Amino acid sequence: MQFDDKVPIYYQIENYLYHQIVAGTLQPGAKLPAVRQLAVDLTVNVNTVQRALTEMIRQEILESRRGRGNFVTQDTARITALKHRLITDYIQELYTQLHALRMDDAEIVAAVQHYLQTRGNQA
Repeated sequence: MQFDDKVPIYYQIENYLYHQIVAGTLQPGAKLPAVRQLAVDLTVNVNTVQRALTEMIRQEILESRRGRGNFVTQDTARITALKHRLITDYIQELYTQLHALRMDDAEIVAAVQHYLQTRGNQA
């Protein structure tokens, strides 16, 4: 995993795990690797991983089971809400960047439609 120096690492770990959950790589009810193993896999400090997991538990995306580990929530509505939040965040980032190029909403929509049409021809 490549980390961006401008964003806290724990936050990037959260987003990495969110993607794993939304994409289905980590299924509802799946057990996460131990904190130490995640730290080794991601080459980060154990405390950094624990901070990310603590935040995800607070948001009820993960469930901590004493003595057993951390598990992805089985609440599919919560996972769906997470997916919508990620989508909104990505669209907001795209909109902000395109708007900074002095594109109005109609131009942004046209550019996205053009991209989708062109991309479809490349697939």
